[in-house]
Amino acid sequence: MDVRPVAAAVIVRDGRVLLVRRAVEEGDLRWQFPAGKVEAGESPEQAAVRETLEETGLTVEAVKVLGDRVHPKTGRLMHYVACSPISGEAYVADEEELAEVAWVAHAEILDYVPYGLFEPVQEYLDGTSRTDL
Repeated sequence: MDVRPVAAAVIVRDGRVLLVRRAVEEGDLRWQFPAGKVEAGESPEQAAVRETLEETGLTVEAVKVLGDRVHPKTGRLMHYVACSPISGEAYVADEEELAEVAWVAHAEILDYVPYGLFEPVQEYLDGTSRTDL
């Protein structure tokens, strides 16, 4: 079994957060942040930036690591990285990995992730809610 940690990119633009729906679902995980395994010699920040580009075509820069945890649904070590969009538009760039992308308003997050978000991620998103996020 592959035990490499996973880096997830938490990307906010215009008061919305980017979520992706995997082509192959993991249990009851439907929607999640763009994410992927951290490669050898790569930091979680670098992995989050790379995976976002590979999966969604969106170029982002890492801002800060929000926190780490063992994911309660998958048992994988997760690194959550706040990222800012630089260029491009999000779309399903990797059709083997993704089925759909969505920019989700703050009030709609629980519709996509009914079991809630990792607390430091939720706090970050709550803190960016200066507009209607």
